Amino acid sequence: QVQLVESGGGSAQAGGSLRLSCDASGRTFSRTDIGWFRQSPGKEREFVAAVTWTGDNIYYADSVKGRFTIARDNAKKAVTLQMNSLRLEDTAVYYCATVFRGSGRWIGNSWGRGTQVTVSS
Repeated sequence: QVQLVESGGGSAQAGGSLRLSCDASGRTFSRTDIGWFRQSPGKEREFVAAVTWTGDNIYYADSVKGRFTIARDNAKKAVTLQMNSLRLEDTAVYYCATVFRGSGRWIGNSWGRGTQVTVSS
């Protein structure tokens, strides 16, 4: 089983950047698809990005496409989310998770505890 811990959250101004990291433990990480999700107060948790275990296939929500970049390093057991051109609406708790594809969408399975991202004007 893969355990996940997020870090790198914090505060940024609109237009700025933050880089999140998801550090994993467990022998199966290199064979596991990983995704990032986020949840704002009063809203449902939503998909942000995912990367397959080979790193060859990457998926983004339309709301972050062109601004966020997901990457993984299986040797370091880490997945990063580089967030550029931040917007106020990017404010949320960000979670990484092991994921699988079901019913045409990415579904989280094993979750980290999350890291807060706050974007201000």
